[in-house]
Amino acid sequence: MWLVLLGIVTPLSLICWLITIGYSYVYNDTVPVSPWRWMMAILAPVVIATWGLKKKSLDRTGVIAGLVVGFILTISNLCFFTSLLTFFVMGSKVTKYKAEKKRKMEHNYKEGGQRNWVQVLCNGGMAAVFALQYMFQVGCREVVIDFSHHYSPSWLAMAVLGSLACCCGDTFSSELGAVFSRNTEPRLITTLTKVPHGTNGGVTVLGMIFSLVGGGLVGLGFYLTQIFLLRESFINQGPPQWPIVLVGVLMGFIGSSIDSFLGATFQYSGFDQKRKCVVERSGQNVEYISGMELLDNHSVNLLTSLISALVTPKIAFEIWRLCS
Repeated sequence: MWLVLLGIVTPLSLICWLITIGYSYVYNDTVPVSPWRWMMAILAPVVIATWGLKKKSLDRTGVIAGLVVGFILTISNLCFFTSLLTFFVMGSKVTKYKAEKKRKMEHNYKEGGQRNWVQVLCNGGMAAVFALQYMFQVGCREVVIDFSHHYSPSWLAMAVLGSLACCCGDTFSSELGAVFSRNTEPRLITTLTKVPHGTNGGVTVLGMIFSLVGGGLVGLGFYLTQIFLLRESFINQGPPQWPIVLVGVLMGFIGSSIDSFLGATFQYSGFDQKRKCVVERSGQNVEYISGMELLDNHSVNLLTSLISALVTPKIAFEIWRLCS
């Protein structure tokens, strides 16, 4: 299988490289993308999507969407790729953790936590949009985060990081918080009243802590890639890059909190007396808990990802200003 993949990817990456060489010859201000980056951008998403399908973390539609998102993030900036990889791998692990307990609490539980194309785009789509803007403005390369001298690249890079960190933080919070806080009733983030497990907008202290961990892991993946690829730049110029990890930690918590607030306000939660679980639609034998039937879980995730991407650059700017 690996030989087949390499046999397909290698000539394809060389063809793409030759095309960019020709394009850069016509437009002199364009830097051609190296063949190894083309190969990485094509091969890595295929390998990850295949692994996700095998482990039942993605269904077939999720694989297609994942290939598109993965390609955009990988070719634009390898730091984006490692952030996405961290989110996907760690998010899949925590989603499958204690699956038998989650099955009892969730009426729409999917075996293996399989993500379809809608879920992939709602979690990674915003990051891909900002990565495309990064690629068009900056090119396919990594840059030191420096708001003083490279404001636009830094702004867009932090937007991508914030989008992925918020999604990973929310995943950690909801998946691990539900398991480790099963003996503690969550509280609705808007009113702090106790609500059943599975209620949209319900939070626990442990869930909030896990959101910090999830976001921090994404930030750490971004930071380690920066060190490996731009180590000479760290020595010769630019501000410290360790605040990247801090931005990831904060956005894991902030993004999870935004998701909880939107879920508590605009997403319906009710307790089905017959099935003894929380549902997202009103109906017979359903006791109202909170929210309204305006957004579903996918819409909340997409909106949270967008808001997080937009606020992260401002937060990052202030952090770097304080650290300078």
